[in-house]
Amino acid sequence: MITSEIKRFGIRMAIAISMLLVGLVFLSNVKTVSAANIGDTITTDDTTEGVRGTDNNVSGRLGPLEFRLNTAEDEGSISATLQILMVLTVITLAPSILIMVTSFTRIIIVLHFVRSALGTQSTPPNQILIGLALFLTFFIMSPVISRVNANAIEPLSRGEISQEVAFDAGLKPIRTFMLEQTDVKDLRLFMDIANITTVDTVDEIPTTVVIPSFIVSELRKAFIIGFLIYIPFIVIDMVVASTLMSMGMMMLPPTMISLPFKILLFIIADGWNLIIGEVVKTFY
Repeated sequence: MITSEIKRFGIRMAIAISMLLVGLVFLSNVKTVSAANIGDTITTDDTTEGVRGTDNNVSGRLGPLEFRLNTAEDEGSISATLQILMVLTVITLAPSILIMVTSFTRIIIVLHFVRSALGTQSTPPNQILIGLALFLTFFIMSPVISRVNANAIEPLSRGEISQEVAFDAGLKPIRTFMLEQTDVKDLRLFMDIANITTVDTVDEIPTTVVIPSFIVSELRKAFIIGFLIYIPFIVIDMVVASTLMSMGMMMLPPTMISLPFKILLFIIADGWNLIIGEVVKTFY
């Protein structure tokens, strides 16, 4: 058994080595080709005219072709390559940027608190919650996006400003939005960590300080809203659990009985309209 396996392995290795040798022989006969400079002579039986754009004369039988690669034309393409790399990096980080510097964080956390308070497990599903949070984020951030478009993107596309100026102009409305939603104590926390003692204006606060301060403030506000959402549903769970215990029905899970009552309360109070409306209003 082992001997047959060794034989099959040897045959496979021999085939692979043979194919490798054939490929090397084939590649050794391939000429270096480039359209930049034509360094060999092109000949044919049909005409004696010279090849346009070269010093080669056409005569006799078709001979070998050889093209040399001229890399002098690519020296100025480094900056373009770096720009493409930066664009791809920004596209890769776009989801993180959307989450970190917009209203998305607060909205998605509140929606998850609502689903947990109702006790409906995976209803609504994550796709629905994330899609709703994205559209609400676009709605809330539309004035900021309009200012970024008017101050940075359109002038840059017309060639009126440089990329550095466009970046600063586009970042300013986003910084204003974040600073309006950030608590002072969070700014002070990260300024102390960054060894920044005093600033005369908010424009002097680095963006690297503003972004984490904004995220911490968003998490705090989202958890406060989530706690307030939980209160009425906890009351229902306590009432149902006490009732079942007084009736001696200890083996019946209270959540099974309380779930319809919580959904009924949510429907009567028009919960989605109330919660989403109030969350959106916290940004204005």
